[in-house]
Order: sequence, then structure tokens, then C-alpha cells
Amino acid sequence: MTETSARSGRRFGAKRLPRNAMEAEDKQRLPLPVLSLLALALGVITGFGAVLFRDLIGLIHNLFFTGHLALHYDANVFTAPAPWGALVILVPVIGAVGVTFLVSNFAPEAKGHGVPEVMEAIYYRGGVIRPVVALVKSLASAIAIGSGSSVGREGPIIQIGSALGSTMGQIIRMPAGQRIALVAAGAGAGIASTFNTPIGGVMFAIELMMPEVSVETFLPVAIATGAATFVGRWFFGDAPAFQVPALQALASDPSALLVLILFAVLGAITGVAAAGFIRGLHLAEDLFDKIKPRYLRHMLGMLAVGALMYLLFRTLGQYYVDGVGYATVQAILSGQATAFWLLGLLFLCKVLATSLSLGSGSSGGIFSPSLYMGATLGGGFAALLNWLNLPVHLSVPAFAMVGMGAMVGGGTGAVMTAVTMIFEMTLDYSIVMPMIVAVAMSIGVRRVLSHENIYTLKLVRRGRAIPKARHANMFLVHAAREVMDTDIEVLPAEMSFDDYLARPEHAGRMRHLVITQKGRIFGVIRVNTGLRRGLEGSHTGATLGEVANRNFTVVSEDDVVFDVIRRMSRRDATMAVVIRGRGVPRAADVVGLISKEHVADSVAASVSIYPRRDRSPT
Repeated sequence: MTETSARSGRRFGAKRLPRNAMEAEDKQRLPLPVLSLLALALGVITGFGAVLFRDLIGLIHNLFFTGHLALHYDANVFTAPAPWGALVILVPVIGAVGVTFLVSNFAPEAKGHGVPEVMEAIYYRGGVIRPVVALVKSLASAIAIGSGSSVGREGPIIQIGSALGSTMGQIIRMPAGQRIALVAAGAGAGIASTFNTPIGGVMFAIELMMPEVSVETFLPVAIATGAATFVGRWFFGDAPAFQVPALQALASDPSALLVLILFAVLGAITGVAAAGFIRGLHLAEDLFDKIKPRYLRHMLGMLAVGALMYLLFRTLGQYYVDGVGYATVQAILSGQATAFWLLGLLFLCKVLATSLSLGSGSSGGIFSPSLYMGATLGGGFAALLNWLNLPVHLSVPAFAMVGMGAMVGGGTGAVMTAVTMIFEMTLDYSIVMPMIVAVAMSIGVRRVLSHENIYTLKLVRRGRAIPKARHANMFLVHAAREVMDTDIEVLPAEMSFDDYLARPEHAGRMRHLVITQKGRIFGVIRVNTGLRRGLEGSHTGATLGEVANRNFTVVSEDDVVFDVIRRMSRRDATMAVVIRGRGVPRAADVVGLISKEHVADSVAASVSIYPRRDRSPT
């Protein structure tokens, strides 16, 4: 049967740009040097934003916990006892009021850890993030972290950097793809400036933020990340985020194999913990959502966190679970906290505190809590085995570092980011190999227990699917002659349509016709068996030229499929007629035809070579 371009367009994709819109996007596309300069400016702005954000956290923290107005705040040092005594329990509650006010009245998307909102903007909104998000996220997260909420500072700065990149991409006219590249660049710049990890920032953007990787997208991310790191080092110095004593994770003696196996076991344990944390966090959100008043909901959650802080202070001498928790991580890495029972207890307390904070409506990231959980779990695992008097002594700091990477990789799914960032944060190369083993085990176990990571599960619950892999579509680089349909007929426009229908049915196959007029390509027709049978014996009186579809384009047999698809989209064509050579298209040069159905079938065949990933219940 004949089919109009509108029908084919609806089958090919529900959402597509009209021809004039696609041409407008091509005209708006910025040259790569211009986009790179914008990325440089974005990196500098994000770097200064990270500095101001950390100063704001310090100001609020000092005000709430010491009563003094001061910007300096070293998160790697334990918080001194607050002069308020038991009333320190109310400090997180006061912060909850401010966070709820900002989030409820100005930017609801600033609630939570922020990364899922950025991913949703990239995959579903063309990289558009409201500019107000950057300001509200800064204030809300600074209040949350400064008042003791058990969240991280990397999630907010990721969302802040992404919002700045999106705003730049909205102010300056550019296609959605380039705006998305700036969003990813802002995210990478944010995490790099926060942790002084430029490579990790680039890897984070590639693994979680970028739908595709090419020179046009990688270069802006790398430039923005490098610029933000430079600004961060200008203010904070170039020292790694954590100071780690010299250690050798794997010795060169025969015990090295046993130790490597234990690192793998730690990875598996961490995978179970990551899955439990993912489920526990979303369970806490569901439970708190049953409390309808937003202020009451968040205040109750933070009251519980404040009570837990004070209980730990009264029994163990430190608040331990307040804020980002870097002081505890530093204590473990420097060998000051090595009791397995203490580390196990702190792991459970951090899981509870973070779930209460984010579940009730706080604003902050999960990266820092994951580092804390991984350090306590890894260090506690090594301390327990040492207590059991294994034949080989295990390094608690080494296992803590590996646990950090395994927890981050397992929970977020960003495995390469986890390995590179922990290395950059500690500058200990000996830890890389055991960390790769542990991270691989962690994400493998977590995937068995929870198909979604901590970012994508939140989006899946909203009905938003996010890809978990980046496929190189090998179909797109094939030449047109390799995918075209050669089983076609080239017929003159003057031929009777009734005469053609009277021909044999060609074994019931769909037939594609190229219609010519005076030696030139005139149109295309698609005819199926059902139409032949339905019109059998009838007389239409029409010619092939009168029923031909003029909505086609002409391509060369040497054109790659990527260019063919782009040409079809620009012209809103239902089919592409393939000719030999590149001269004036004539009927004698027709060698095949590519329809949208051919494209869909070929794409499906090209991805079938990749490992199958069945969805498990979430």
C-alpha cells in the first residue's frame, strides 16, 4: 500500500524536529573553538563557585557549632564540642527549616543529591536546567551540610556547575547537543574542583553525564574541568583531599595472592552494602513521604540525626556522622581509628544518618557518605581479620581506601570514576590494582541485588529510563550500499497503477518502487500484498506517477549511513534512493533504496552483538 510521509514519520519516532527546526539548529551550532572558550569560562566560574560554596558551608558550620562568624572550616578535622551542650541536637532541626523553605518555595529540584535531576535534564529536557537552581542549591546545601546534615558537598556542586552550564547554553543560542556538553562540563568541573581530582571529574562526566563521547563533547569537558581544578588549587592548594601514610597494599611475597583475594571479598561485601544503602535510602524516602507537612517531615528526620550525633558524642567523644564526614575518613586512613567494632558501628550509623537526612528532604550529595561508608567497611574488615590473627597482617588504611572506591563504584555505577578519583584523592599508586578488583566485584554483586544504581533508581521510580552503557553503533559507519535494499523495481511514471497491481505478488513480500519520469527520479512507492488483494479486480485509473510519494531524498552508494539518516531527517524523507556515483541523479544510476524500516532493522541487528542485559525487578 502507499504510505504518506506523515505516517512513516509517526512510526519512525514520536518526537522529531520539523525540517526548519533542524536547519535552524545547524545554523546555531557553534564552532568548536567558540564552544571551548565558553567551557573555559564555565570552568573558571564553577571553580569560583566551588570556593564560595565551601566558604558558605564553613560560615554556617561555624555559626551553628561555635557561635562565631568565620569562613575557615577544615572538614578533615573533627568538629569541636559545641557550646550548646545537649541543645546541639536542635542544630540540624534549625537547618531543616531553612532547607525546606528554600526548596519548597524556589526550586523543588534542589532537594536530594542533585545528580538524578541533572541526568534527567540531559536525557529528557535537552540540557535545560532553571538558572535559579544554582543559587537555591548553593544556599540549601550549605545550610544542610553546615548544620550537620549527613550529606556530601559534591552533589550540590555538580548540580550547581550543571545549572551554570545550562544557563550559559540557554543565553547563547546553540543546539541542544552543545548545551548538554556544557551541562556535562559543568558537572565534571564541579566534582574536580571539590575533590582536586581533574581526571576523576572528566571520567565522571563521561560515565554518567554524556550521551555520546567525541572530540566535540570531550574537549569542552576537559577544558572546563582543568580550569575549575586550577581555580580550586589556587585557593586550597594542590595537596590531595586526604593525607595517607606511605603503605604497600600488596607485598611481593607469596602472601600477595591471599591479600588480593581478600580485596575481592571486600568488594563483594561492599556490593551487598551498596545495594542495601540504595534500597534503604529509597525506603526512607517512602516512609517520610507519608508525613505530608514538609517542614514537619524534614524536622523529624533531622531531629533523629541530631540525637544520633549527640549520642555518639556522649559515648565515643565525637559527633562522627555530622556533615561530610571527612574527619572520620582521615582518621581511618592515618591509622587513628582501627578498632573493628568502632568502624562497624560507624558504618551503620552513617547509613542511618544519611538515609534520615536525604529521606526526609535534605539537600546534599551521596558521594561523601559513600566514601565514609567504604572507609569504615573496608577498614573494619581488615581490622576484624587482624583481630582473628590471620597469617598475614593487613593494612587497615589500604583496605579503607579500597573500600572507598568499591562503595562509590558499586553505589553510583561510575566504576572508572571511582578508581581514578580515589587514586587522585590519595596519590597512592599501589592501591590501583586491588581497587580495580574490588570495584569490579562490588558493582557485579550490586547489579545482581539491585539492577539500578543510586542515581538511576530515583529516575526509574519517576518513569525515566537512563542508559547504563554507551554503545558504538557500528551500523552507522557502514556505506549505503552495504545496508540498502536492492530488491526494488524502477518503473516509469506513465505506467498504469492497475497494471502493476495485476502483476504477481512476489511471494507476498513488501515491494519498493522507484518511479522515473523522462530519465529522472520522480518518486517512490511502497506496495504490500494486502493492498493488492484488496484492490483485486477494481479499476483506479491512476498512473504510478499520480500515486508516487515525492517525499524522498537521493544519496550516493558511498555515503555512510550516519549521513544518510541525517539527510533523511533534514528533508523529512520516508526513503533514500541510492545511486552510483555523485553526478546528476538519473534513473539508470539507481542501485537500491533505504527506508526508515531498513534503518530500524539494521540498528537492531547492530546492537544485538552486545551482551544481553535483562532487567531485574527494582
